[in-house]
Amino acid sequence: MVRTVVLLLIFLISLTAYSQKRKAQKAYDAWEAGEYFEAIDFFKDSYSKTRDRNEKTEYVFMVAECYRLTNDSRSAELWYKKISGRDNARPEATYWYAQSLKKNGKYEDAISAFVEYKQIVPSDARADLGIRSCELAIEWMESPQPYEVEDIKDLNSRRSDFCPAYARDDYGMVYLTSSREEATGKREHGATGENFTDIFESRLDKKERWSTPVPVTDLNTEFEDGAVSFTSDFREIYYTLCEMGKRENRGCVIMTAKRNADGWSKPERLDILPDSLVAAHPAISPDGLTLYFVSQLSDGYGGKDIYYVTRPSLNDDWSRPRNMGPDINTTGDELFPYVRTDGTFYFASNGHIGMGGLDIYKAEPQPDGRWMVDNMRYPINSSADDFGISFQGESETGMFSSTRKGRTNDEIYYFELPPLRFSVRGLVKDEKTGEPIPDAVVQLIASDGTTIRDNTGESGEFRFMLNEDVDYIFLASKDGYLNGKEKETTRGQDKSKEYLTTILMTSIDKPIELPNILYDFNKWDLRPESMVSLDKLVETLNDNPNVTIELMSHTDSRDTEEYNMELSQKRAQSVVEYLIDKGIDQNRLSARGYGESSPKIVDEQLASEYDFMRVGFILNEQFINGLPNEELKEIAHQINRRTEFRVLSTDYESE
Repeated sequence: MVRTVVLLLIFLISLTAYSQKRKAQKAYDAWEAGEYFEAIDFFKDSYSKTRDRNEKTEYVFMVAECYRLTNDSRSAELWYKKISGRDNARPEATYWYAQSLKKNGKYEDAISAFVEYKQIVPSDARADLGIRSCELAIEWMESPQPYEVEDIKDLNSRRSDFCPAYARDDYGMVYLTSSREEATGKREHGATGENFTDIFESRLDKKERWSTPVPVTDLNTEFEDGAVSFTSDFREIYYTLCEMGKRENRGCVIMTAKRNADGWSKPERLDILPDSLVAAHPAISPDGLTLYFVSQLSDGYGGKDIYYVTRPSLNDDWSRPRNMGPDINTTGDELFPYVRTDGTFYFASNGHIGMGGLDIYKAEPQPDGRWMVDNMRYPINSSADDFGISFQGESETGMFSSTRKGRTNDEIYYFELPPLRFSVRGLVKDEKTGEPIPDAVVQLIASDGTTIRDNTGESGEFRFMLNEDVDYIFLASKDGYLNGKEKETTRGQDKSKEYLTTILMTSIDKPIELPNILYDFNKWDLRPESMVSLDKLVETLNDNPNVTIELMSHTDSRDTEEYNMELSQKRAQSVVEYLIDKGIDQNRLSARGYGESSPKIVDEQLASEYDFMRVGFILNEQFINGLPNEELKEIAHQINRRTEFRVLSTDYESE
């Protein structure tokens, strides 16, 4: 009896082990066939049944891989996290964990995971690429591009909708690829869990609403159809057809058809590759002489690459395929090409520096035959997959596809680059007190000939709308003040902007000191350092053409009164002569030396700079002699040695 029981237990254990191996084999068979959606449950079941630690780790990895390849980055992140960094886990688990975090917009966490992966596999350059991508993604989101993006609810369904393409020259019709319930192919795609895709058509109505997409019956089959491209006259279409079985992928080919009175002609296969090779995602150039497509050939750079074929004329055969080269293609996947009339090329990639999964890139041809590739950045790109862009002719308006809402299904988005908008918001303030100046008149003078006036009111504020690529001067005026001026320009600006500016105005009720008017000891020749301050005075006089002024020069008290008076007069005159040389009418200028007769009275600014001074102190000889040391005395003497001007009149008119 005991022997019988033991044999029975051995049989049951063997049967259980055999059953587990069968389930695991089913999981790997589905995986090998690309049936990732179906393989998830098989791997989960195998994981729950085994007690072997290494097998559990391997099944967790495979579940995570299936989620990644079905574009469920949230679930992938959770499963990769279970084994990331474990001794018995594949190093790739940590790498793909980092990529999942990145794709879910968790950039700081992704950087930490990439750093961890770099410690595990220091020779893999993808770690540094991932770290740099996350750093740039954070920067790009903090400083977005000026595009405006919104989802097109009328075109989107609960299933995947992607790769929009304008189908008419008025951009009132669009073709899109969709796995929605109305698709012809009712079988479930093993890799996505959705229907096979079809090509759908939608039209824009008078209320600017897109109609419910309907299948393009002339083109659709029971298999995968989609990713269309039109010739520039919209008379010919190119698209992808992928024939698939339950456990096989029979390949993808490019189909073409011509528009006729009844719709589309019978589609024909484009023979640009042998039967056994995949060709997908066609993009025809505006002149019809170059066709770009995606494949994975022996001369590629790793993943899927973009190739092209050419022909001398529309009636000639296509050339042999050529790889677009390392400027475009990487060890990752390059997909969904698109080319504009000016030759600018667009594509999606997960191999270049990017924000998430697939990003959209803009490539411009260079004179040496190479391409300059730029990421289109946020908000065109996001942490999710962004791809399949299409433009309305030469305008910066169009559509693209994205999974940015956190779902596994693709949706279609509209984008536009709105007109640049510029404005200026300013405040007119008293230069000395810092207080706003009410009821000042601000005049806008523009290089395009525009002139506008505004009053600051009680707040001292003003605001103007500005035009693109124009230089502006803002001139503020009010009785009792010298005119104030500020400048701004919108030239070279590629983003809308509101400028903030402050115009300082100087009261004319007191003398105005000119800073840094310097002379050598016992001389009246202006030193070069003085020119900056005097040139600013020239500008002030030009901005105030009705003002006459007196130049006032002062010395310290360390010589005779007669000598100081003579020296100060010569110094004041040297300033006047400089201004005359700069084109200021001599009738607006007078020079007067005050010697040591008008010592400086300490104001708030001086009191804040020197703690041995108080507001209202007079820096006369008695005060200076009472200072405790020579250093402080020299500071006071230096402050007394100054050049000022005061306004004599404000109604001067040149003859």
